[in-house]
Amino acid sequence: MNKHHESTGRAGEQQITLRGPAELADALPYLMGFYPNDSVVMVALHGGRGRFGGRLRLGIPQAPGEWGPVADQLADCLVSGSERREGRPDAIVIFLCQDSPDGSGGRLAMERLRPFAQRLRTACGALDVPVLEALCISDGRYWSYCCPDTRCCPDQGNPLAMPGTTVMAAAAAYAGVHVRGTLRDMEARLQPWRTPAAVTAQEEALDRAAPALIPRLLDERARGEVAAETLRLARTLMDRIEEAQPAPPPLADAGDDQLIGSDEAAAVILGLQDRETRDKAAAWMEGAEAQAALRLWRTLARRCVGPYGEHAAAPLTLAGWVSWSTGDEPGARVALALALRADPGYTFAQLLHRACNEGLDPEALRRCLREAADEGASPDARAVEAVVDPAADRGASSLRVRRVRPLPGGGRRPGRVHRRPDAERVKASPGSPRPWTSAAGRRSREARRYGRRGSRARR
Repeated sequence: MNKHHESTGRAGEQQITLRGPAELADALPYLMGFYPNDSVVMVALHGGRGRFGGRLRLGIPQAPGEWGPVADQLADCLVSGSERREGRPDAIVIFLCQDSPDGSGGRLAMERLRPFAQRLRTACGALDVPVLEALCISDGRYWSYCCPDTRCCPDQGNPLAMPGTTVMAAAAAYAGVHVRGTLRDMEARLQPWRTPAAVTAQEEALDRAAPALIPRLLDERARGEVAAETLRLARTLMDRIEEAQPAPPPLADAGDDQLIGSDEAAAVILGLQDRETRDKAAAWMEGAEAQAALRLWRTLARRCVGPYGEHAAAPLTLAGWVSWSTGDEPGARVALALALRADPGYTFAQLLHRACNEGLDPEALRRCLREAADEGASPDARAVEAVVDPAADRGASSLRVRRVRPLPGGGRRPGRVHRRPDAERVKASPGSPRPWTSAAGRRSREARRYGRRGSRARR
């Protein structure tokens, strides 16, 4: 067993010393704010006493062929990010967290991930930052990839400490730090519905709303009207959520889902695809309205079903922003990571994710949004970007809408294409959105993702 100490605080602050892999493994959920399922976590250490610094998490790539490039990227990201914030790290601790598929035992998972752990250690070493410890946590046990002594690190692993029995658990309870469950549980609150009947009803509502709203979003004169309608409806839904009788946490999401109709959700989801509308909605970030807004954004994210999955980037980013603004950094990271999973090119999510991970103070962005709200205007894109990412070299050109690839089949599942009697029938070709065409159909296809280059809709 590698004997070492890691301090969780800066000099002059109350410090907690962790001794060895067992206490490191127990500290992980308190460092992250949740139990990271299926994740690689890397934590930077600074100084002779090993003060915890920057940390990052990524889902473990399923294909072993990806482990090498991912390891290089993670090591470079952690080291370069630490250099910008706190200086070059003196060491790194690695955690690989993945349970066995059938719960039969973690040893097989540990052995399967051993090459990944080695690649991570090599990548860090290539940057002249040693890996002090590399742990695998699986099925309630932990293994050290760095300790060859079977007397303290046996082949069958060591059991994790009972929850709440360690020094880290006691310190976290005293400081009011709570573990929010598993990463899987946190993601489940934000992921699209899967019940077939509910998915079908919501998808049909989005299909009905899109042909009416999209042309108006692409029209400069009508866009302001859509923005006002969207924000007015969103405010109505927030008031409805806030007035509802509070439910226990396990039932809260289901209760919120019942409060919002499919057509109402569709209208707000589509309206939020406009950047200026989304930015105005981001001003609901403080006080009592912040919690109602967060519940609304979560509910809307769950309604982005089927081919409308990319639309979830807007409500997920808003959920991440409100979480970060109200001090829930773990919740913010999860929501923003899902937003980028839904749309990797969503600029606002990229900027917020980076700012949150780098420990920036959200007050500067809150102030920018407050000032815009006081003036009755949308926040200036360059001002928001400068607040969130002050180090970026933006040059003379502004960020514009990226063109999103058309959805296969026009966003409809096979067998659910609706043919209109008055539509001109055409032969379907590979990648064609629909087997019929009409003026409304063409507009809907063109603007399915509001991808006109140079428009303000997607950012």
